[in-house]
Amino acid sequence: MIPIKDQNGIEAMRISGRAVGETLEALSKLIQPGVSTGEIDQAAAEFIIEKGGTSAFLGYRGFPGHVCISVNEEIVHGIGGKRRLQYGDIVKIDVGIIIDGWVGDSAMTFAVGAPHADSQRLMDTTRDALWNGIRKAIAGRRLGDVSHAIEKTIVDAGMGVVREFVGHGVGRKLHEEPQIPNYGSKGTGPKMKPGMILAIEPMVNLGSAEIKMMSDGWTVVAADGKPSCHMEHTVLITDDLPEILTPRPSLEIPEGMVASPAPII
Repeated sequence: MIPIKDQNGIEAMRISGRAVGETLEALSKLIQPGVSTGEIDQAAAEFIIEKGGTSAFLGYRGFPGHVCISVNEEIVHGIGGKRRLQYGDIVKIDVGIIIDGWVGDSAMTFAVGAPHADSQRLMDTTRDALWNGIRKAIAGRRLGDVSHAIEKTIVDAGMGVVREFVGHGVGRKLHEEPQIPNYGSKGTGPKMKPGMILAIEPMVNLGSAEIKMMSDGWTVVAADGKPSCHMEHTVLITDDLPEILTPRPSLEIPEGMVASPAPII
């Protein structure tokens, strides 16, 4: 059963979603050579408290970080620590915040200085895949339409679709029904309805789609050692265009979707 949020739940999700977007925006300003991933995690903890929330990730199934920070070939679930960023790195930051029992969830990939040409192409492809998937998140369509749009964008660019990790519903829990693979066929899967809230999140490898788990039991990397990219938004299905619940202040919203209005507090 896919949860349908009422207006009170939607308004609460707008608040937690905005907090996530604003936290990602603040963290983006720390992405500089010499900064450690542990320093970014500590800053995230402080931003989350400022927003009146708690981390949705800290302690989740034992995860030790406030946010996920994954660098270069790391795909998802990286843990902040002593590693210092270097010029040309790409950094994935995944933020989840709980406010009044409701979860916002979003991820973005940032470049440290100017990325290598292949890394820039990877980030552009992942961003296109995210937008193309969100455009299909329309009431009356099926979830397979979202998955197919993401997969086609990635495959057409000659990159690898990570299949072991997927998008998901989100609300009172970090992970709710349904699962949203980044691959699939048009016209398949559950029909989307107004009030559904989905975390859509393509994970794209520059090379092979194969992955491996690191010894920490959390960090997932591209098996071939090439860069990977991850981008995510929490999205509300409406009677009209899909609504992005996790906008950042600097985010330009493309055609075919809207940013959530300022929440009622």
